[in-house]
Amino acid sequence: MTLHLAVELDGDGAHPAAWRRSQHGPAELLTGRRTAQVARRAENAGFTLATFDDALTPPAAGPVGRIGAVERAAFVAPQTSSIGLAPVVATTYTEPFHVASQLASLDHASLGRAGWVVAAATEPAAAWGRTPVTGDGLAREARDAVTVACDLFDSWGDDAAIRDVATGRYLDRKQLHYIDFVGETYTVKGPAIVPRPPQGHVVVIAPDGLAPLPDVALVTTPARTAAPLTFLELDVVLDTDVPAQERLDALDAHTAWPATGRPRHVGSAAALVERLAELAGQVDGVRLHPLVLDEDLPVLSARVLPALFEARIATRPRDGASLRSTLGLARPANRFEVAS
Repeated sequence: MTLHLAVELDGDGAHPAAWRRSQHGPAELLTGRRTAQVARRAENAGFTLATFDDALTPPAAGPVGRIGAVERAAFVAPQTSSIGLAPVVATTYTEPFHVASQLASLDHASLGRAGWVVAAATEPAAAWGRTPVTGDGLAREARDAVTVACDLFDSWGDDAAIRDVATGRYLDRKQLHYIDFVGETYTVKGPAIVPRPPQGHVVVIAPDGLAPLPDVALVTTPARTAAPLTFLELDVVLDTDVPAQERLDALDAHTAWPATGRPRHVGSAAALVERLAELAGQVDGVRLHPLVLDEDLPVLSARVLPALFEARIATRPRDGASLRSTLGLARPANRFEVAS
């Protein structure tokens, strides 16, 4: 069974003090050059998917800012050709109409390689001019936002854009649809302002239970879910020229790595290969969170992924393939066309 491999590329790595071991100057982190360099390194390694974390407020430690995840993914889209690109976009407080427009645009820019990591925002509600959303409200807003986004993707037929210069017709108005969504806290009329994504819907990725049936459910223990695909979250600290535990201890001495709820691999590349081989069949994929990108990503590229490819436990995505195709997910039918 093929194991899909994803990697988180935010900042300098998963550890809050990862910047202390980075191989670039402080000013380089928040540049397009750095973002593209890391994404291309992950693509060349053979990862199926790269994700980009995000939040309204800066990280608790380390750099005091970050570029928006959607903007980073969009920037590297034309500079990559096979790796999926999935920014984190929170569903709490954000406007789903704008979220759907951003994600559809990303799918067009990447020629069908866009995903969406659904998250529940924890930032102060006042930053959005909203009252705080807590408890069951977080799941409700996620449910509504994903529903609205998918409906807006479908609000354009696949052939709605005509672009007929001779007749002066740009759109087939019969293929544009109102979604008329009415939720508990907002309503959305539609249609969208961006044509239907190449994939029909971008690939929806969410922690298990947060959003209505996603394409990929993220879990912290190996277990199957009701979603078509299940990916295990895994923190990774690998031996380099310095033992993994020593590297971790050195960073923890500066800033402790808060509990993430994710299992953690601390050790050799060979042991990680064995662990991932055991997970094949228990889950459909794994999203790796490297301790320090500049140190752990080269080890993953040289010693982990090649071993998995050779053993046919994992495969590289093909250039030009959509993310849905790479993951074996069907392209969703347009619900408005099905209804008619």
